[in-house]
Amino acid sequence: MQMRLHRGIVVTGVAVLLATGLAWFGSGVTAQVSIDGDDIGGVVRSASGPEAGVWVIAETDDFDTLYRKTVVTGNGGRYVVPDLPDARYRVWVRGYGLKDSEPVTATPGTTLDLRAVTAANPREAAQVYPANYWYSLVEVPPKSEFPGTGENGNGISPGMRTQANWVDGLKQGCQLCHQLGNQATREVVNPADFDSTEAAWTHRVKAGQRGALMSGGLRRFGADRAVAMYADWTDRIMAGEVPPAPPRPQGRERDVVLTMWEWGGPTGYIHDEVASDKRDPRVNANGPIYGVEFASDALVWVDPTTNEARQVTIPVRDTPGEGDFRSYIDQENLEPSIYWGDELIWNNPGNPHNPMMDGQGRVWMTHQIRGPGNPAWCQEGSSNPYAQHYPQTRAARHIAFYDPASEEVELIDTCFNTHHLQFGFEDRERLYLSSVSSVIGWLDVDLYEETGDAQAAQGWCPIIVDTNGDGRITEWVGRGAAVDPTKDKEMGGGWYGIVADPTEDHVVWAASGGVPGQIARLDLGANPPETCIAEYYQPPFDNPDAPIQGYSPRGIDITTDGIVWTALSGSGHMASFDRSLCGVLNGPTATGQHCPEGWSLYATPGPQMKGVTDHGSADFHYYSWVDQHDTLGLGDNVPIATGSTSDSLLAFLPDEEEYVVLRVPYPLGFYSRGMDGRIDDPSAGWKGRAVWADYGTNAVWHSEGGKGTQGNLVKFQVRPDPLAH
Repeated sequence: MQMRLHRGIVVTGVAVLLATGLAWFGSGVTAQVSIDGDDIGGVVRSASGPEAGVWVIAETDDFDTLYRKTVVTGNGGRYVVPDLPDARYRVWVRGYGLKDSEPVTATPGTTLDLRAVTAANPREAAQVYPANYWYSLVEVPPKSEFPGTGENGNGISPGMRTQANWVDGLKQGCQLCHQLGNQATREVVNPADFDSTEAAWTHRVKAGQRGALMSGGLRRFGADRAVAMYADWTDRIMAGEVPPAPPRPQGRERDVVLTMWEWGGPTGYIHDEVASDKRDPRVNANGPIYGVEFASDALVWVDPTTNEARQVTIPVRDTPGEGDFRSYIDQENLEPSIYWGDELIWNNPGNPHNPMMDGQGRVWMTHQIRGPGNPAWCQEGSSNPYAQHYPQTRAARHIAFYDPASEEVELIDTCFNTHHLQFGFEDRERLYLSSVSSVIGWLDVDLYEETGDAQAAQGWCPIIVDTNGDGRITEWVGRGAAVDPTKDKEMGGGWYGIVADPTEDHVVWAASGGVPGQIARLDLGANPPETCIAEYYQPPFDNPDAPIQGYSPRGIDITTDGIVWTALSGSGHMASFDRSLCGVLNGPTATGQHCPEGWSLYATPGPQMKGVTDHGSADFHYYSWVDQHDTLGLGDNVPIATGSTSDSLLAFLPDEEEYVVLRVPYPLGFYSRGMDGRIDDPSAGWKGRAVWADYGTNAVWHSEGGKGTQGNLVKFQVRPDPLAH
């Protein structure tokens, strides 16, 4: 008997031994584990003996979506894959130091011992290492070459002021959309088509619908110098260089259970997902998990109880016209890709983004519903008080929400650009939105539902700091101006991450990347916009009063007692900020580096890039999240960073100052942009709670499996021990 797998591997008839409960690699060896009728369990051994800290993967395509469950072996190589729905599974082993084992077939209730195979050499072993380990082999220009001297000098753009700016560009620029370091990016699959590796890289960054963005991004470095750096990286890897070996899962990392469902299609770009209301994780218990399909303007979902997937189109209000919508399509200058040729695989005039759920189970998202030019009531000369305070001429995204009860999508216009969104904790429902511009906006949801008047229900404020110290905001100077001790000062911009403060009404925190980057606290006060007042803080960078330097916050979240956590995506840290430790909150020195005592920085796991000696890691953290309600099982208020290039979520335990790495070993390419937690049954222990994330890469065909593969929704659970079932 033979069966062709999804992974392209042939399974042979060894599965006939499964019913005996004996090890298939030798008679008289039992599995030494206890299982139920819906589990598969046994022992993993290699020629060296039991293999602890490796993964056992069970997958099936018997359902509407391809379904997988993955566990980690404990001491003695023992494992239990729990709670499998009835189906025929392909079961196999992956681990650091190993070669993937040949799959065997099994059904729930089977005792199954597995033979692990030791990798023949370091290069074979490294093929399953996370992308950031491979990316650590990139050799960054030394500090002495900064600031750059341009095309006629060292080839580095003069805009690259420091090595930190270069590293931040490698992450927030190149890693922003997809994993750098996976096999699709670290190697050249068709070297014979090019005269050199530099030529291959020059083509690569121009190819496909995002080609113009990629090649434009490299110009910020100095394109030729950046291409030479990447070509050298590729040449060394293709000649046999390998990264250091990652550690196998230890401690609580062995208690992780992963359940996965494919969704989104072979060209899908599901940006991120939502499971529940962040304020009450019991909302939508046992319901669908929703994701925004950025590439085709759709809301998709998986029902984890039935293993079925569905989707609905998110409409736009106006007919798209030239220049009206961001589509990332330059068809005239499209450079064919090796995957799709000149085919246009994305049609996304609305660019839906970042879903959030309210207490009624409705899914809210940012979405471009019209062209970016704003109506008159948003602009200077309007009677709108917010337009008079700070007029807005453009908004590239607005608001949409989907009501599962009616199965309808509603579109809401905004004057301010929208990007991320979070519900507040006030008595009236308020939705806060970041803008990737100079303001923070909000929608009074209750007022909108009462009146249907989007203009009356929305507001926005810029980040104005009380630098003259009089306790209120009056006349201010702009962001580019020097501090005037008689006036207030507008600070920052590009506000990206956002979170409402659960300890104070009408207070919101926002984050923006860069070197050093910034976070801001905005208090709307009782009568915005007149009462809006902000505080502004930068992570310690080039600061003699701080022992550890970091930069580039993106994601931001907060504990239930008001401690802010942000992942520093450039330097590779999780950072906490405690405002109560700050001696200065306003006045002429409150311009960023005035509260190093409020910050604590913790380098994330993994190696650093070559040539970089500062604290941090080669990993990139697209966003971060705080598990306020212990939905994962590691405790209340545990901050978690997306290990977007390390195939993982990184849970940080503040009391122990240790990370629990929640690795997704298969398929390689797990790139998460966010996560959400839900409690389906508070009385069911670990089985009733989970954190959810997805493969948020915008090039899903770069994942293991290549062209034709799909993204995956991933459910993370932490059980009491590796054999709990």
